[in-house]
Amino acid sequence: MTNIAILGAGSIARAMAKTLRGMKEQGEEVCLYAVASRDFNRAQAFADAEGFRKAYGSYEEMVCDPAVELVYIATPHSHHAAHVRLCVEHGKAVLCEKAFTANAAQAQEVLTLAEDRGVLVTEAIWTRYMPSREIIQAFITKGAIGEPVLLTANLGYPVADRERIKQPELAGGSLLDLGVYPLNFAFMVFGTDVVQVEGTCSKLPTGVDETDNITLTFGDGRQALLSACCSCRMNRRGTIYGTAGYLEVDNINNPQTITLYTNADNYAHGTVYPVPKQITGYEYEVIACLDALKNGRIECPEMPHQETLRMMRLMDQLRYSWGIRYPFE
Repeated sequence: MTNIAILGAGSIARAMAKTLRGMKEQGEEVCLYAVASRDFNRAQAFADAEGFRKAYGSYEEMVCDPAVELVYIATPHSHHAAHVRLCVEHGKAVLCEKAFTANAAQAQEVLTLAEDRGVLVTEAIWTRYMPSREIIQAFITKGAIGEPVLLTANLGYPVADRERIKQPELAGGSLLDLGVYPLNFAFMVFGTDVVQVEGTCSKLPTGVDETDNITLTFGDGRQALLSACCSCRMNRRGTIYGTAGYLEVDNINNPQTITLYTNADNYAHGTVYPVPKQITGYEYEVIACLDALKNGRIECPEMPHQETLRMMRLMDQLRYSWGIRYPFE
């Protein structure tokens, strides 16, 4: 039984709580052990509502609890580095919500600390852990769409009014919150041999990015055309075009179906392949952490430290080219 704690008590923390309850019902060896907030009453209300044993009114107090084994960090991007550091310094394994940190320098610092201390730390970019990733790769490997040439992906929700999105002090903007998904989708499908990065953005009045358009060119000539926006809902589609067909993913943020179109019938009819049923989709990243802890690993193969660093450096490159730096940088 692994005692799992949640640092932060917002909406995404509640999604993780639902996930853990579902995992427990399915027989996974997880204990909904503790939750911490900067407000004890809020933490206690969360614990009562979500079925956690303990509530703490400070993050420091929770990580000092020797029974805590794995901490899920559910705070804004701007606070991730400090909270990962706090956990690692107290020997607690960490599953940190995306974007992993606000920038690559922060990511490098806390990952080096984790490696020095021998503590598991991994990024909770849930699409990296989902079965859909292997399903997509299997289609490509067996040549179902011929040779992949082009990829498109987008993600957008009308969330620009939320503090964590609009405020530079919270590492806001579309890129870290939404654009990270199309970027990860492209890397999972096409690999990491990016030779050219181009991007443009429009900005909110606060100075953070509102709409992002990004083109990645890979060493073999493949291209990925990616978009993200925090002011409108987009169709969330991901499409991988090949010389003999294409794959359409219905939602790159949480795929439910993958549809294959081929030139065998002149693309008239697609064959739909559903992904396995899930609790919320977060369970796969938790399972990966449990497996890593069981086997004494300090990173998860689904999202190794070098991939987290690669993604943070790419997002830094884009932000800086757009003239966006956070106040704490």
